[in-house]
Amino acid sequence: MSMMSEFKEFAVKGNAVDMAVGIVIGAAFGGVVSSFVADIIMPPIGLLIGGVNFTDLSLVLSEATAETAAVAINYGNFAQSVLDFLIIAWAIFIVIKALNKMKK
Repeated sequence: MSMMSEFKEFAVKGNAVDMAVGIVIGAAFGGVVSSFVADIIMPPIGLLIGGVNFTDLSLVLSEATAETAAVAINYGNFAQSVLDFLIIAWAIFIVIKALNKMKK
C-alpha cells in the first residue's frame, strides 16, 4: 500500500473527520466561553470587589520611560484565562458525562 493511499484511508476514516470537526467546534466554543467570562462573569465580580477590572490587574516591575515600555506581570489576564479554562473543562465534563450516560 502506497503512502498516498494510506493517507487517504486515514483522512476519510470517521475518527479523523470527527477529530477535525471537534477541533473546529472546540475553537469556536473557546471563543464563546472567553467572551462569556470577559464580558458577563468578570464585570460583576470586579464590581463586587470594588470596581476592579481584572484585565487591568498587573504588577509593574519597571515603569515606562520615553524609550521603553513598562514591564509588568499581568496576573489579571492570567486569572481570566484560568477561569476560561475551568468553565470550558466543566462544560466538556458535563457533555462527556451525558454522552456516557446515554451509552448505557
